[in-house]
Amino acid sequence: MKFGLRGIRSLLRTLKNPHHSIPSIHIAGTNGKGSTAAMLAAIFTAAGYKTGLYTSPHLVDFSERIRINGKPIGRKDIVRLTRKLRRTILRDRSTFFEATTAIAFAYFAERNVEIAIIETGLGGRLDSTNVIRPLLSIITSVGMDHTELLGTKIEQIAYEKAGIVKKGVSCLTGVTDRKALGVVKRVCREQSTRWVDGTRFKARVKASTMEGTTLDLAVGSTRLAGVRIALAGLFQVKNAALAVEAIELMNKSGKFTVSIEDVKKGLAQTPTLAGIRGRLEMVQNNPPVLLDVAHNPDAAKVLVRSLQKLFSEPFVLVFGVMKDKDYDAIVRAFSPMVSEVIAVAARTERSLRASDVAAAFGRRGVRVTAALSVREGVELARKRSEFRQPILISGSHFVVGEALQALASKKVLDNH
Repeated sequence: MKFGLRGIRSLLRTLKNPHHSIPSIHIAGTNGKGSTAAMLAAIFTAAGYKTGLYTSPHLVDFSERIRINGKPIGRKDIVRLTRKLRRTILRDRSTFFEATTAIAFAYFAERNVEIAIIETGLGGRLDSTNVIRPLLSIITSVGMDHTELLGTKIEQIAYEKAGIVKKGVSCLTGVTDRKALGVVKRVCREQSTRWVDGTRFKARVKASTMEGTTLDLAVGSTRLAGVRIALAGLFQVKNAALAVEAIELMNKSGKFTVSIEDVKKGLAQTPTLAGIRGRLEMVQNNPPVLLDVAHNPDAAKVLVRSLQKLFSEPFVLVFGVMKDKDYDAIVRAFSPMVSEVIAVAARTERSLRASDVAAAFGRRGVRVTAALSVREGVELARKRSEFRQPILISGSHFVVGEALQALASKKVLDNH
């Protein structure tokens, strides 16, 4: 990992700067950016636009990161574009993320996408994606995460996220923390950029289940009656409101025409139209097996609140996390809703050891077992699920990805 834009610019010069020809929306944020990006991509796809979506990390296969109308990039295209970049990668010692970002931009340009939704990898100001000049910048939220890289104060993290703000390009934000919002607004003023408050929406929830949330939603001048958000969890309402606000801004710009019906279809079919997975996703019914990539304290707290509304019984939790996370705070959030925890470590050097995860839950008096792998942890959870208790697999993208592979190999996934 190395921050800065010199490396990505060198790779893009090799490819004749494909990013200059891609109309885009740039999204940063501590939480919610992946879901918001997917909803936007699904809405544009529903409206008939050829839509690129660049997200990270992937869960099972690298190709998930680069999609057009929900379909991942083909392996032949990955190989072909990597070969074009090989000499520059070796010369400059380019990072994995720099190379991946360059491949995404080249692929989108080749395929003449009409709009690309680009999610930052980490931070914003020095993130490899920050070479684009988008039509709109979005900052979904600012919270305490990646503090060893982005800063130990909320204002420092906000400054890094606000680094995606470009002169004259409107910035839509769902940031609610007062100090963080102050930083974002200051950066917008410095860039002579309009700041748009994405938190002023009205929602009346009619039903919320594992199949999604049905509600009436009012965002700006847009009124959506009986709209369904396919991604489960009440926390997705805020992300959906940001996506709808972004669509309204794009419509007002005169560059796109997206109808109310397109918006409704996109929100109702986000997993299919955008290809997103691992957001409070139920992959098995009996017993219920849920996946969620909550990987920081704020995300864990929001997830727990949603689960407590959806389920009355405690969960068996399969949990693993990266070393750089505030895992004690995440453990504290999950502890009240679990009957037992299976501690795991994903197959990456960044993983916190399963024994350390187990010790953290043990200190809170939670019944916990350390497993040798994510696969073993999933199997153990299924055996320990007394009286068909629900199972939650969470903590990081890496854990959820390995769990998906383990469940698929056992042929227990429903409809996947």
